[in-house]
Amino acid sequence: MRLTPSFFTLDFFLLCMSSFLFFSSFNMIIPELPAYLSSMGGEDYKGLIIALFTLSAGLSRPFSGKLADKIGRIPVMMVGATVCFVVGLLYPLLTFVSGFLFLRFAHGFSTGFTPTGASAYVADIVPFQKRGEAMGIQSLFGSLGMAAGPAIGGLIASIWSINTVFYCAAFTAIFSILILLRLKETLKERQPLSLGLFKLSRHEIIEKRVLLPSIILFLSVFSFGVVLTIIPDFSTHLGIKNKGLFFAVFTISSLGIRLIAGKTSDRYGRVVVLRAAVICMMLAMGSIAFAETKTVLLFSGVLFGAAVGMYSPTTTAWVVDRSLDHYRGRAIATMYIFLESGIGVGALISGWLYANNPENFRLVFLSSGAVAFLAFVILIFIKRDRKTYLSHQ
Repeated sequence: MRLTPSFFTLDFFLLCMSSFLFFSSFNMIIPELPAYLSSMGGEDYKGLIIALFTLSAGLSRPFSGKLADKIGRIPVMMVGATVCFVVGLLYPLLTFVSGFLFLRFAHGFSTGFTPTGASAYVADIVPFQKRGEAMGIQSLFGSLGMAAGPAIGGLIASIWSINTVFYCAAFTAIFSILILLRLKETLKERQPLSLGLFKLSRHEIIEKRVLLPSIILFLSVFSFGVVLTIIPDFSTHLGIKNKGLFFAVFTISSLGIRLIAGKTSDRYGRVVVLRAAVICMMLAMGSIAFAETKTVLLFSGVLFGAAVGMYSPTTTAWVVDRSLDHYRGRAIATMYIFLESGIGVGALISGWLYANNPENFRLVFLSSGAVAFLAFVILIFIKRDRKTYLSHQ
């Protein structure tokens, strides 16, 4: 019996800790942003809070994917964390609507770079047989950051001010950078950084091998954009003071199931797990749509978190399965382009449907569930191709 090499190395866990701090940094400010934008007179632009962020992240993905394959995984991760630090310091200075929206666009470049490099790094150091499990653990740390960030940000804002939240987010990113300095680069053949690397040909933007899982991811994360945009106002509508509470609940819910989902996808295939994830997402959005109490909303958050916890590591592992080693960064970047597009479109459409009218809450969430149903329809017609993964490797 051949033993599978362990991926539980110091570098792996340092990467996980850096991911925790990175996700904490930019999620720390999320629950307070709708009210902050409204205080500047920009209540009609709430849909842009997430949409601009994801737009710039999506635009930067082809560059981050190419650079990760050329200059290394670690430099790409450091670019994203540095953007978090700089933009966090600028939020208290640009206190007008157009300035705020510009910073949301600039902030998105952080997630356009760091997660691409991090996923490629994990794929480099983890054997195929443990890929889903490793992606589950790494995304677990990211989820812990997503849970801790909004909860801590909401607490800080309630005691001090939104500017204090911005500064805390900026300096959290600094600690993420310090950890990255300790990691060893995994890209074997590296090129020096040059202007020529920023020129993209048509085939360098999208990796066709991973289009199928990327499209399914787009339909799945549409609901994520809806939640990020609408839940803060919906929480206030239900009388919940801490607007980060739902985010904390769904993120905590996603933690344990990530490990189970990752291991299950390693054993039975990615499609089986994704079908379960989409079903859970549909149930979550339906439950939110009819929530009239804090208890029901938080229960919906548990369902939503379970869905996110299943599709996140599983889709990443599926994309890596289908990619070639020397185009791994491009493949992961393609996945993230569709992820950001799904979140951004969900944010824009939900903001438009909501239109600051509480009577539209139910329409917004039911529409989101319908989009998730489209992903389920596609998955029904995909055969389990676990053997294909093994032969590919």
